[in-house]
Amino acid sequence: MAIEINGTATEATPRPGQCLRTFLREQGNFGVKKGCDGGDCGACTVHVDGTPVHSCIYPAVRAEGRSVTTIEGLPSGEELHPVQQQFLEHQGFQCGFCTAGMMMTAATFDEEQKANLPRNLKGNLCRCTGYRSIADAVCGSPAEEPDGGAVAQAHTGQLGDNVPAPAGRAVVTGTARYTLDVPPEQLPGLLHLKLLRSPHAHARIVSIDTTAALQVPGVIAVFTHEDAPAQLFSTAQHELYTDDPDDTRVLDNVVRFIGQRVAAVVAESVGAAEAGARAVKVEYDLLDAVFSLQEALLPGAPAIHGEKDGETVRISRPQNNVVAEVHSELGNVEAGFAAADFIHENTYQTQRVQHVAMETHCSIAWVEPSENPGEDRLMVRSSSQVPFLVRRTLARVFDLPEDRIRVVAGRVGGGFGGKQEVLTEDLVAMAALKLRRPVQVEFTRTEQFTATTTRHPFTIKVKAGASRDGHLTAMQLDVVTNTGAYGNHAPGVMFHGCGESLAVYNCPNKKVDAQAVYTNTVPAGAFRGYGLSQMIFAIESAVDELAVGIGMDPLEFRLKNMVRPGDDMLSTNPEPEEDVFYGSYGLEQCVALVRDALERGEKRYRDAGLDNLGPGWVTGVGSALSMIDTVPPRGHFAHTRLRLLPDGTFDAAVGTAEFGNGTTTVHAQLAATALSTTASNVAVRQSDTDLVEHDTGAFGSAGTVVAGQATLLAAEELALRIRAVAAEFAGVPEADCVLEDGAVRCGERVIPFTEVHDAARQQRVELAVEGRWGGTPRSVAFNVHGFRVAVNTGTGELRILQSVQAADAGVVVNPRQCRGQVEGGVAQALGVALYEEVRVDDAGRVTTDILRQYHIPSFADVPRSEVYFAKTNDQMGPLGAKSMSESPFNPVAPALANAIRNATGVRFAALPIARDKIYLALKDAAAAATQLARI
Repeated sequence: MAIEINGTATEATPRPGQCLRTFLREQGNFGVKKGCDGGDCGACTVHVDGTPVHSCIYPAVRAEGRSVTTIEGLPSGEELHPVQQQFLEHQGFQCGFCTAGMMMTAATFDEEQKANLPRNLKGNLCRCTGYRSIADAVCGSPAEEPDGGAVAQAHTGQLGDNVPAPAGRAVVTGTARYTLDVPPEQLPGLLHLKLLRSPHAHARIVSIDTTAALQVPGVIAVFTHEDAPAQLFSTAQHELYTDDPDDTRVLDNVVRFIGQRVAAVVAESVGAAEAGARAVKVEYDLLDAVFSLQEALLPGAPAIHGEKDGETVRISRPQNNVVAEVHSELGNVEAGFAAADFIHENTYQTQRVQHVAMETHCSIAWVEPSENPGEDRLMVRSSSQVPFLVRRTLARVFDLPEDRIRVVAGRVGGGFGGKQEVLTEDLVAMAALKLRRPVQVEFTRTEQFTATTTRHPFTIKVKAGASRDGHLTAMQLDVVTNTGAYGNHAPGVMFHGCGESLAVYNCPNKKVDAQAVYTNTVPAGAFRGYGLSQMIFAIESAVDELAVGIGMDPLEFRLKNMVRPGDDMLSTNPEPEEDVFYGSYGLEQCVALVRDALERGEKRYRDAGLDNLGPGWVTGVGSALSMIDTVPPRGHFAHTRLRLLPDGTFDAAVGTAEFGNGTTTVHAQLAATALSTTASNVAVRQSDTDLVEHDTGAFGSAGTVVAGQATLLAAEELALRIRAVAAEFAGVPEADCVLEDGAVRCGERVIPFTEVHDAARQQRVELAVEGRWGGTPRSVAFNVHGFRVAVNTGTGELRILQSVQAADAGVVVNPRQCRGQVEGGVAQALGVALYEEVRVDDAGRVTTDILRQYHIPSFADVPRSEVYFAKTNDQMGPLGAKSMSESPFNPVAPALANAIRNATGVRFAALPIARDKIYLALKDAAAAATQLARI
C-alpha cells in the first residue's frame, strides 16, 4: 500500500527496518530534521493521520496506507497555517532547526493543551530560544517589547526596529536549507562515511585489517592512518592557527580517548558503511592512561603527547601533560592578605558540558572538475561557524592552494562554539579527493557526546581578602583546566577565562597560576563564554562570600569594587590590553536595573501573599556580574561586498555564518540605516568562501561588532557614491543631496535608486563597494543577573521565583532579537547550573551519550526571565552597538548559587547544583548544626 505524503501517494517502498524520518527525507521532505534519532528531541515530528509522531522512531512501513503530513504540507497553498503565521510573527525560532517539529506538534493543540505547554511541549526541545518566544507563538500572545532600555522604533526597517529574520518564511515552511538538505540529483553518486572509533582510552595501533570490511556489499573504501596526511594540525579554528597546539592527525596510529577515530569506511549507503566499520579488525597495544587532573600532573604520569616536540607543536610541557600555562602576580598578594579583615578560601569546580546544537556535525565534499589540468576544486558544504578558517586548515592539511578549495555553510542548526572546529570536513575531503565522488558524513547524537568536544572543566582554588570598609585587598587563583586528549582551544580558554573575570574588579594584588592539562578523556573545546563562565562562577561566588563575611550587601560590595571608566582593566598583565577601551559603560545601570527589578519582585510576591510558601521553605536572592571584551584578541577580520542593483535594492555579500545568532538581520539593518532604505531591500548572501576575501568567523560574538562594522563601512561608502552620482545627474551640489526612503532628494527633486543606478551606468561609475574591519579597537560589554529562589530544606526542591538580567548591549540594533539572545543564554546557563553534565567513568568512557541521559532544559524547566537593556552608545561598535551572544550566559550560574546560599546558608562550590546535591548538603548542614548545638 502506498504512503500518502502531503496529499500525494508515493510509489517508493520503505527499506526493511527503515524509519519514517529517513524515508521522508529521501522523498525530498527536508523539513523533517534529525536531532537525536532516539525520539528525544522532536525535531523530526510529522503527522500520521493527523496525529503527531516522532518519525525517527516510527517504522516507515507502518505508514503504508496512511496519510503523512510534514511541515511542507502544513500550509494551504500559499497561505500559511495559523501556527506557522504565529511563529513567523513572534519569531519563535533562532537557528530554526527544531522549529518544524515544534510547529507540527503545536498545530494539533486545542485551547486546553495550549494552557499547559510545559506538559504538551515536553517532547520538543529547543537549544536556542529559551522558549519564551515559542510560547508567545503557540498561544498567539501579543508581541512584547524588551523590558526597558530599548524600545523598537515603528517599523523603520533600520536601526532599533524589530526587523523579522529574512529567512523567517523559509524556516516556518521547512524550506530553509541546512547542511544536508541537498537534493540527490545535485550530488549524483553520493557516498556515505562512517567511523570506527577506539574502544580504548590510550593505545597504539599495531595493525588494521580491512579485508572483511571491503567485502561488505556497498563498501567502496576504508581509510586508516596509513592513508591520512602526516600533517599535524589542531581542530580548533582561530585567525592565527598558532594559537592552538598542532597535536592532531586526520587519522592517527595512537588513540588517546575512547571514541577517537580509527578508520573511515565509505560506502553506497549509511547502513553499508556502518556494517563495514563493524567488520574492520584492529590490533591494539594498550598504553597507560590518566583520567583526572591529579593523575595527569603526577611526576612520572603517562605523557599523552610525550613524543612531540613542545616547541615545534606549541605544547608548553608535553612530558608533564601541560598544554599551556600562565603565572603572574600583580602587586603583593601576601601583603594584601595581611591587610584583609576577612579572607575566603574555597575550591570551585565546573563540569563538562555538551553544546547540544540540534543539528549534529555534518559535511559533504566533492571534487568539481576543471577543463584545465590541475585546477579541479575541492568543494565542501559544512555545518560550520568558520568556513574561511576551515578552508585554510584543509589547504594546510592536504597541501592544496586555498583558491582550489571552496567551503560553503548553509543555514547552521546551532553552534555555541562547538562548530568552531574541524571535526568532519577533513574526513570527507580526504575521501572525496581520493575517490573523486561526493562523500557525506553525519554524526549521530551519541557521537556528539562521545567524540566531538565539550566545555572545559575547571578546578579553581580561590583565596580572596577584603577590608571591613568593603574593599578587595587580594585575589589569588590556582586554576587547572581539563582539555581532554587534545589541546584544541586549551590555551585560549585558559587565558580568556583568567582575563575579564578578574579585570572587572579593582584589586591592588592579584595572583594567577593556571594550567591547561591533557587527560585521556573526550576533548574539550570552545563553548559559549570561552572560559569566562567557569572562572566567573568561582570569582562571583567568592565575592559574595566576602560581602557576607564583612556584613555588606553583595551588590553594594560589587559597586564599591567594580571597574569604572578611567580604571585600568587588569588581570594577568601589569598593563591593560592596549586596544581595549571603555567604548561605553553600562555596568552601574545594569546593577541598578537588576536591584530595582528584584525589589519590585519582592513587593509583587508580598502583595500577592506568596512570600510564605509554607513549612520547610526558605527564600533568598542572589546576583552576579560579568564583563567581556567585545572582540577576541589579536585580530578578527571581516570583508563585505555591497552593490546597488538595477531594481533599487541592494546585494550584500558577507563571510559570517548564520546559526541563530541573528547576524543576517543585523547586517541588513545596518546597511539599510546607512543607505536610508529598509532591511527588506538588502539581500544578504553569506558563509561562502567564494563571496568575499576573508572572514575570521562567527565566534567571540563578532557577528555584529566585526562583520557588522565591515558592512556598515561599505554601506556608508556606497551612500557617498550614490549621493555623488545623483548630484551630477540632477546638476546640483552634492551637499544638497540626501538619501531618504529608497531615493535621493536633491533639493526639490526626488530620484529613486533605480534612476540612480541607470545614471551611474551612464556616468561609468560603479555602485559597488567593499568594507573591511580588523576587530580593533575593542570595547567591553556587561551583564548582571539576579535570582529570587525558594528552597525546600526537607526535600532539596528548588523553585526559581524570579529571574532577571540586565545587559549593556550598546545601541540595540534589533530589540526582539537581542532579547532572544539573552533569554537563550539564560536558559542554556540554567541547564549547566542545575543538571547538565557529560559524565565520564573511571575508564574514560562517556556514559551520558544520548539526550535522555543528558538533561537539557525543556519548556517546563525554564522560567520567564525579565530582560533589561542599559542605555549606552558604544564608540567602537557599529552605530553604537555591542556584542551580546556569549555574555548573557556568564553570570547566571553564580547568581543562582548566590541566591541558594542566601536562602540556605550553604555554599555550593561545584556545578551542577542538582536537587540531590541540595538535599544532601542541607541534610549535612542540619546535622552539623545539631552536633554543634550539643557541644
